[in-house]
Amino acid sequence: AAYQTEGGWRQGGKGASVWDTFAHRPATPPGAALPGPVGGDVASDSYNNLFRDVEGLRRLGVSHYRFSLSWARLLPNGTGPPNPAGLAHYGRLLARLRELGVEPVVTLYHWDLPQALQDAFGGWASPVLPQLFRDYAELCFRHFGGQVRYWLTVDNPYVVAWHGYGTGRLPPGVRGGPRLGYLAAHHLLQAHAKVWHLYNDHFRPAQRGKVSIALSSHWIKPQRMTEKNIKECQKSLDFVLGWFAKPIFIDGDYPESMRSNLSSLLPAFSEAEKKYIKGTADFFALSFGATLSFQLLDSHMKFQQLESISLRQLLYWINSEYNKPRIFIVENSWFVSGTTKRDDAKYIYYLKKFIMETLKAIRYDGVNVFGYTVWSLLDGFEWHRGYSIRRGLFYVDFQSHDKKLMPKSSVLFYQKLIEKNGFPPLPENQPIEGIFPCGFAWGIVDNYIQVDTTPAQFLDSSVYVWDVHQTKKLIKVDGVYASKRKRHCVDFAAIRLQISLLQEMHVTHFHFSLKWSLILPLGNLSLINHTLVHYYQCFASELLRVNITPVVALWQPMIENQELPISLAKYGAWENTETVQAFVEYARFCFTSLGDHVKFWITMNEPSVKNLTYTAGHNLLKAHAKVWHLYDKEFRRSQKGKISIALQADWVEPACPFSRNDQEVANRILEFDVGWLAEPIFGSGDYPEVMRAWLHRISSVDLYNFHLPYFSEDEKKLIQGSFDFFALSHYTTTLVGSEKEDAVKYDHYLEVQMINDITWLHSPSRVAVVPWGLRKLLKWVKSKYGNVPVYVMANGIDDDQNMVHDKLRVYYIQNYINEALKAYTLDNVNLQGYFVYSFNDKTAPKYGLYSYVANQFEPKPSLKHYREIIDNNGFPGRETPELLCPEEVASCPECHFFRTRKSLLAFISFIFVAFIVTIFFITYYSKRVERRYK
Repeated sequence: AAYQTEGGWRQGGKGASVWDTFAHRPATPPGAALPGPVGGDVASDSYNNLFRDVEGLRRLGVSHYRFSLSWARLLPNGTGPPNPAGLAHYGRLLARLRELGVEPVVTLYHWDLPQALQDAFGGWASPVLPQLFRDYAELCFRHFGGQVRYWLTVDNPYVVAWHGYGTGRLPPGVRGGPRLGYLAAHHLLQAHAKVWHLYNDHFRPAQRGKVSIALSSHWIKPQRMTEKNIKECQKSLDFVLGWFAKPIFIDGDYPESMRSNLSSLLPAFSEAEKKYIKGTADFFALSFGATLSFQLLDSHMKFQQLESISLRQLLYWINSEYNKPRIFIVENSWFVSGTTKRDDAKYIYYLKKFIMETLKAIRYDGVNVFGYTVWSLLDGFEWHRGYSIRRGLFYVDFQSHDKKLMPKSSVLFYQKLIEKNGFPPLPENQPIEGIFPCGFAWGIVDNYIQVDTTPAQFLDSSVYVWDVHQTKKLIKVDGVYASKRKRHCVDFAAIRLQISLLQEMHVTHFHFSLKWSLILPLGNLSLINHTLVHYYQCFASELLRVNITPVVALWQPMIENQELPISLAKYGAWENTETVQAFVEYARFCFTSLGDHVKFWITMNEPSVKNLTYTAGHNLLKAHAKVWHLYDKEFRRSQKGKISIALQADWVEPACPFSRNDQEVANRILEFDVGWLAEPIFGSGDYPEVMRAWLHRISSVDLYNFHLPYFSEDEKKLIQGSFDFFALSHYTTTLVGSEKEDAVKYDHYLEVQMINDITWLHSPSRVAVVPWGLRKLLKWVKSKYGNVPVYVMANGIDDDQNMVHDKLRVYYIQNYINEALKAYTLDNVNLQGYFVYSFNDKTAPKYGLYSYVANQFEPKPSLKHYREIIDNNGFPGRETPELLCPEEVASCPECHFFRTRKSLLAFISFIFVAFIVTIFFITYYSKRVERRYK
């Protein structure tokens, strides 16, 4: 808009506009905050930098450029002779646009009424204005019409009428109440119709252009899906958009809801006026975004419903309401803070959302949208919000003299989007065909298995009779006992059920955690829960019996006492070095008790760095390393297992991929979230250099005083290399930026802004579904720590339990595993296993592959889908070579004796069979002899 960017308010013979007067008032009305320079006196200084602006357009590669003419620059008094300097200025702009091949879209009036017309007639409250506006439009058509094919008469008449003449929030600041607001709107509609007819009758045949009016709207959704609320939503749209759209696009008159509710407040059109106004638009020009939505929409016009920024739904509604018009989006975007400089990630992701919604409206809803316009080319004066926000693609330093344009990240985003004409599928995000290697671990995770040590009824030696006549219950018979039998692991009903459910999945591995706090309630060997240990032994042996490998974590932190024995949790938990030794003794006990059944150990599963102090993390690393060395020296040779730590590792993506600052922030977060515990073990034996440097920097300015401990040389040697594989849990990807935008999501400690890409698919708990993040993470692990064997130990998503088809989880599993396959086949990541989180909804509500309702487990569609992927060992295609894998035999310790002595067993079997046959013949012939004797 001219007033927002041109500046030069006293240059070239320009007259004063109502905005000039409004901005120079000594006191502004409430809500009209105008920080920074005075109004639009200078603004972006586009009047003196015409070629600078056009160069920005050339860089973007846009097809069209929308700008407004300043009525007060062309006609300083609103009427009378034109200003030659003004005509020359816009003539130069149009000529330069023609040289670039950029289509001009010209707005005749964008809120900056000449002050002389306001003083002389009362502005749009006067019936004289429509004719004066027609005269101004005729001047523009005559001088510029040969170079302009798209004209817009008025921008956002709702704001001009309602806030200019009703509430007085905006210039000319007349607080005339609803009656004057509706009257001003009445005159704006008449003015628009006069200009359309002027062009249609006198200029269209020669100039062949099109004329419309830029209508702004919000979107509204019902608080609850009731008929009354839906009608209130319709009324809200009628009172804002329909106020102007219905007379022009339908029947020349106001919406019925306005006429019935406003009575005498709303002016009436004569039948002749209705016919004159109806059809006075060659296309539907829509403005949607931060100007009106959540800003200049009066709260009472929401009719107690919920405002939303869904462009797609608005486009669908316009398409349905106004007989499928051709729609030109002439303004759309959001905003960033006035302090944001060049990394405008928030702006980019809103832009991405709006353009994607436009594409969906075209592709899926059949809406005829033929053009899209970002607001705006460069930063400017943002009306009632002054310079407190920015909406430009190019950054302008308003304090500088030359007002040089600097491209923001959004320039690169929009430039590439224009080149591609939308969002074509990226080759790297397309699914691939292929299979995983032989022996690939296909697993499922349960944080803690269901423990029920109640013995089966078959172990009860008592005898019962059924009282069928009175109590209808079993009655124990005193003094009568049946013979007892030996206890077996299969007597635990809970184990039998869980094993059968796991078998149905076709998984090869099952990952669960032991409960340290229950196995050793006092934190030492003075009190051992032998019943629970026996249960774990039985569970592991039953898994092996059905050829499922148990993957067992010694410790997994939970909310209550971090799942530590109370005696340890009370006295500092991992802050206390005694916990380190206690963990070593606990691990020794577990290796001794369960090591014959468990060959795949995790020392610590997903220690949460978010809740970990640096001292606790230091001790935790030492505890892990000591346990790894304990297993390596005392148990590995006999038990032949492997052991490592499992870290949570979500991917962190720079919000502005073109920004070096955002890339540095993303790397910093990865080092703090993953490298903190990974680098000492898998890398150098010490903490990441990025981490130390950052903590030193912030400590030097006395903002924080967090001390990162140092390892001795012996401790470094102890910790470095204490792994057999790299185990990670991965769930999502987060976006981070360097520019502070939202205080709630800004981490002052790490100086990072969390950003949300609202176009990403999200779960009900708002976790982003970003499959490619897993591949990027796996590549990062390889680049940092070499060709280490990698297991994705947990990967899953929550879903709505009412979703019958479980579509989100099916999509999630399919695409995350396919990205894992890309990492294995295309990036040569040494990936050896993948585990889905989680087993069932009973232990992990909303995450399970089994639902749990009314004490029954039911497989979800995602379970069947995962089983199919397991059976295929990936995603084989027609050209995928067949992989012949040797059949694996269950690792059953009890069976080892028999497998290693097959020849002896065969000989014993032969002797046994021969003995039975001999006895049979002896008995047979003895009986024959007996009968003969008798």
